[in-house]
Amino acid sequence: MADIDDYDFTTGDAGASHVHNSEAGQIRVGGYICIKDHPCKVSAVSTSKTGKHGHAKCNFTAIDIFTGKKYEDIIPSTHTAHVPNVVRKEYSLVDISADGFVTLMDEDANCREDVRLPEWPDNFAREIETAFASGKPYAVTLMSAMGHDQIVAMKEDLEPKEKA
Repeated sequence: MADIDDYDFTTGDAGASHVHNSEAGQIRVGGYICIKDHPCKVSAVSTSKTGKHGHAKCNFTAIDIFTGKKYEDIIPSTHTAHVPNVVRKEYSLVDISADGFVTLMDEDANCREDVRLPEWPDNFAREIETAFASGKPYAVTLMSAMGHDQIVAMKEDLEPKEKA
């Protein structure tokens, strides 16, 4: 029998997956789908009738949530498709460093300094820098999916959080 010393758990993680499976026929416009390992928001779905081989096919048109690129895929409606686990969270914008990293603080006063200014849409990073330079408090929305985090929205923070 194996001893407990045979196992090394020092570098393991929780094993949480970045995606979950869903039947392709259940994914609707506005939902999320992974196309070519890119997390995408579905913008159009068309379903063909069953044909010679017996499967109805779903034709997905979707836009990458981080780059804005359009992707298309055709999947039989009864087969499983990967759906990314997408999380949106709001943070207060605390600082912007010279190398393009932002300091963000959540409602529990936990800080994050590992997020870069967004590269897409084109002038969004400049908008964030200009707004932050004005001195007003701002809140940003951070979208996380498949191990990638990106700022996707910004608004003026009407209730600034007190620094702990």
